[in-house]
Amino acid sequence: MDYLKTQSVDSLNGTIKISGAKNASLPLIAMTILARNSVNIKNLPHVADINTLLKLLSNLGAKCDFLDDRVVVDTSTLTETKATYDIVKTMRASILVLGPILARFGHCEVSLPGGCAIGQRPIDLHLKALEQMGAVIEIKSGYIEARTPNGLKGCDIIFDKITVTGTANIVMAAALANGNTTITNAAREPEVVQLCEVLNASGVQIDGIGTAILTVHGTNGKLVDIEEFSVIPDRIEAGTYLCAGAITKSEITLTNVEPKHLGAVLAKLEEMGSTFTTTQSTITIHPGQNIKPVKIVTQEYPAFPTDMQAQFLALATQADGVSIIEERLFENRFMHVSELQRMGADITLNGHTATVSGKTELSGTDVMATDLRASSALVLAALVSSGETNIHRIYHLDRGYDSLEKKLEGVGAKIERLQE
Repeated sequence: MDYLKTQSVDSLNGTIKISGAKNASLPLIAMTILARNSVNIKNLPHVADINTLLKLLSNLGAKCDFLDDRVVVDTSTLTETKATYDIVKTMRASILVLGPILARFGHCEVSLPGGCAIGQRPIDLHLKALEQMGAVIEIKSGYIEARTPNGLKGCDIIFDKITVTGTANIVMAAALANGNTTITNAAREPEVVQLCEVLNASGVQIDGIGTAILTVHGTNGKLVDIEEFSVIPDRIEAGTYLCAGAITKSEITLTNVEPKHLGAVLAKLEEMGSTFTTTQSTITIHPGQNIKPVKIVTQEYPAFPTDMQAQFLALATQADGVSIIEERLFENRFMHVSELQRMGADITLNGHTATVSGKTELSGTDVMATDLRASSALVLAALVSSGETNIHRIYHLDRGYDSLEKKLEGVGAKIERLQE
């Protein structure tokens, strides 16, 4: 099993190219189930979750050719409609195949999902919406069994709470439905926006893209032609490297990035003393000499993202004062706190709120990654910890970061991947 050995650095300097967004790639790959043609997707990141979903599609009969940072997916050969446990257990996003398979074939079986243990992410909202569209759904032996006796029909859906994968799933199901589907309280994340934009360009009219109310005009079962497209840059990867610049007080330039997707992250970094120079596709961070404390509340886009909470918590350990970080989306997303405390961080947990007292001197030690974003928080802390830090169980990290240690090494970090 791999682990990362990291040593502290005085500063970093250089340029990091941001990869395509993992959280955009997954629904876009699932979307190919709706296509009559081979779909060419560019700017895909090399991360484990992408490989998992492509393996799932291959098991269903699709042809997937991954070359460099692009993949060609042909689902015209898709024959199976059962997504088995051995694949789905490793990644919750596998549930994204439910909507498109059901819409295309009228029946499917999808194992109940697994993935990071950061808290409950129930799929009841997905299932309730599909039932409103005419699906008959049963849970049997750990599988979701769904069928549509009379096909999926457009209807009005109101999500009780914002759900990113739920919105994506229902948009894809509605794309082939009979009639129009209106989704109220839809997710507005850039990853959902791109899915809607690609479908819209492929002949599925979608009104309200980027807003909380989406109307999808279904094709009544007609498959679509999807032109070649590129995945948007990964805003969470970008935010992580901006935090690396801030915590080491280093000037770093990011390329292949979309600044407008990082509004809340940049705003909080500015509160903490950093300034930025931006172009249409680059961001350069100019960190302040002192890191100021901050108050953060995680919420749905365009507010501060839960996927950046762990990284900012690590950054807050080096702030001059007390920071308050409130996690409102996932109840178990402070598992990295105990590992940061092992490194010397002064953090107090009270329910969904972490109080971080800084500045603390961190010391290198052996720590264990507990989930994807927690992994990157430990890397950030290791950059400013005295001595040597060994970060174990980094298979979590590999699920969502493309060559993190190589990118950091390229700007001067002392980090290497080794085997236990």
